[in-house]
Amino acid sequence: MITALDKDRIRLRDQARELAQGPIRARAAEVDRTEQYPWDHVDAMKDAGFLGMTIPKAYGGQSKDWLDAVLVIEEMAKTCSIAGRIAVETNMGAVSAIMAYGSEEQRKLAADMVLSGDKPAICITEPDAGSDASGMTTRADKRGNRYVLNGKKHWITGGGVSRLHLIFAKIFDEQGNFEGVGGFLAIRDETQGLEIVKREPTMGLRGIPEAEVAFNDMELPPSALIMPPRGLKKGFADLMTAYNSQRVGAGTVALGIMEGAYELALDWTEEREQFGRPINEFQGVQWRLADMSIRIAAAQALIYKAAESGKDGFPDKIMAAQAKIYTSENAIQVVNEALQLFGARGYSRNLPLERMARDVRMFTIGGGTAEVLRNVVASGLLGKKLPQTRDGYMPKMEAAE
Repeated sequence: MITALDKDRIRLRDQARELAQGPIRARAAEVDRTEQYPWDHVDAMKDAGFLGMTIPKAYGGQSKDWLDAVLVIEEMAKTCSIAGRIAVETNMGAVSAIMAYGSEEQRKLAADMVLSGDKPAICITEPDAGSDASGMTTRADKRGNRYVLNGKKHWITGGGVSRLHLIFAKIFDEQGNFEGVGGFLAIRDETQGLEIVKREPTMGLRGIPEAEVAFNDMELPPSALIMPPRGLKKGFADLMTAYNSQRVGAGTVALGIMEGAYELALDWTEEREQFGRPINEFQGVQWRLADMSIRIAAAQALIYKAAESGKDGFPDKIMAAQAKIYTSENAIQVVNEALQLFGARGYSRNLPLERMARDVRMFTIGGGTAEVLRNVVASGLLGKKLPQTRDGYMPKMEAAE
């Protein structure tokens, strides 16, 4: 931990821990088994004040900062990855982009929906545009006083349960000229043309759907378009800056999972006896536990540091990427080590470790793969744009991007 937590943050963390270790933990395995979105978790987190914490007080939130949100996410994810993700996406990502760049009307809409229990869906990835998000083909054509959206998004977290959608699309004027990439707000079951096509069967994180979403001649008024201060030409860069908070949040879920697995293993190695003594008396087991604790301490320091970097805005891009890379990769290692210490019991579905192993695997992929985020880090360190296209590198990067 890079700074000591004050009394208010300790109280917040302990409150989150009590909820996570109680009703959230009790239902975590069932949520995974049934693959049903846990609305009871949503209600419990809403009652505790954990949804929309980062929303300004003027819109009904608490004006909490990123580290406050991280403390809640971390505790939730120790027992239930889905609860952790709900805490992320009701405090970071789409909602933070809307609160930063949206109009007064858009901010009120988003705040009201999140505080009532909706988890906004951020729609960027497409079937043929994943890591290369700029290669998206979803388009919004200006026709009179409306925008008409057509396209398809894939791997949309919350598709089918989320109502509010933030949709990234390439915008064209009435003459067909490209104007830039913008974000549009649409509401499932209210906006005609927004269709949930199918749900993807996933390895882990089964309690929250990953869906394919299509837009078929979906008409939206100009008031649905989020207009960042630098305009459409810089709109994609500005909106993705808001995504830095989402990356910190995703890394925090991985941190919580690895901490939960480690705590289980630590207790187990004292309880489990072989050859007439607890297995934590064997040096090989001791070294494993030591290495696991080191990975966790380093990951937590990176996550907290990244969260604190956003005191006056969004988390720093490089810090957010570094934190997510390190934490997501080391979380896989720690969970696997914990499972190994349990032996066959760890492989059983009677314990949460096999679920944790499936859940944690997603975090080197979703929200920016570890490989792409390494490019983000390198680009920032070198002060250059490092495109992966065949056009080659651009020698100088604009400071604002």
